[in-house]
Amino acid sequence: MSELEPIIAAFAGGVLPALAWLWFWRREDSVHPEPRRLIALAFLAGMVAVAVVIPMEKFAASYLKTQELWILTAASTTTLTFIIWSAMEEIIKFVMAKLTVLRSREDDEPIDPVIYMVTVALGFAAAENTLFLLSPLSGDSLLQTVLTGNLRFVGATLLHVLSSAVIGAAIGIAFYKSRSTKRWFTLAGVILAVLLHSSFNFLILNTPEEHLLRTFGFVWIGLVALLAVLEYIKRIHPVVKKRLWRS
Repeated sequence: MSELEPIIAAFAGGVLPALAWLWFWRREDSVHPEPRRLIALAFLAGMVAVAVVIPMEKFAASYLKTQELWILTAASTTTLTFIIWSAMEEIIKFVMAKLTVLRSREDDEPIDPVIYMVTVALGFAAAENTLFLLSPLSGDSLLQTVLTGNLRFVGATLLHVLSSAVIGAAIGIAFYKSRSTKRWFTLAGVILAVLLHSSFNFLILNTPEEHLLRTFGFVWIGLVALLAVLEYIKRIHPVVKKRLWRS
């Protein structure tokens, strides 16, 4: 295997599944679809977010490791590390979306923040999965690589979509409300996203390998619930106040 083949295979295994999911989620906004340039920008913003968050996660893990003998046990250090990583990833994904597409004029319907947050999440998952696949592709068998890629495809990718979509849904539900209400809803969405992400990581750490499919079932249930919420968001319209005319 040449030097470029593992890189190309990892890129294909990480990006192509994310693009397939992007096609699926864009169909949820088929009436007034977002411009392709903004979708591409959101996807790239998600990929850049990985480069931003990885050094932060390494620093957090290193710092907590130094505190292990003084304050934390090994088990609590691992749990806290994954909670902090989850918070970092969800916050950075939201910040990248806010800096690039959530301020756009095209973000003019309640469903739009969901589509943009999902797109950022898919970009994040694509870059993360590509980096993840580079390791097994460089030395392990093709079969192991395929199995690893499928695990990431149905697990981590959908987790990123679900958690980021929760933030987008919170913004969408409060789309026509006051600015302060939007801020509270956004904060609640970020907190819920971190809780979902952390819960999944906790289950992965504490679930026997033969029962991992049950953990992934947790994500699928969340996605079904999310689709129901999206149908509700699609029906949200601005409240038109009627004037009472006196004769």
